[in-house]
Amino acid sequence: MMQGKVFFVLGASLGFLGVAMGAFGAHALKNKLTPDMMAIFEVGVRYHMYHALALLAAGWAATQYQSGAVNLGGWLFLSGVCVFSGSLYVLAFTAVKAWGAVTPIGGLLLLGGWVSLALGVWRAQ
Repeated sequence: MMQGKVFFVLGASLGFLGVAMGAFGAHALKNKLTPDMMAIFEVGVRYHMYHALALLAAGWAATQYQSGAVNLGGWLFLSGVCVFSGSLYVLAFTAVKAWGAVTPIGGLLLLGGWVSLALGVWRAQ
């Protein structure tokens, strides 16, 4: 039950931060980033927001099902957002292409979150 509350708070916090990042990008960065870097930033924001919602779903699932896999899914979503979106934000701000090599790791974490959430719910009693 507590894990569900933690995921709800983290998901809501990620949602808040995602909206803030989107607004920051739209207003403060519009004329500061190249179009290519702005597109990269926007992908980071988009996946950030999708997975804020996924973390809310994991929070709900954690209140309905006693499953370590559901809990793992929530943590994978959180870490995936940090790595995937975080690396894209840093890449957009710095244009250091090496950050692009980090992004797929975050993508794998996000994919793992979806698989873990699905398996956790499927297997739960």
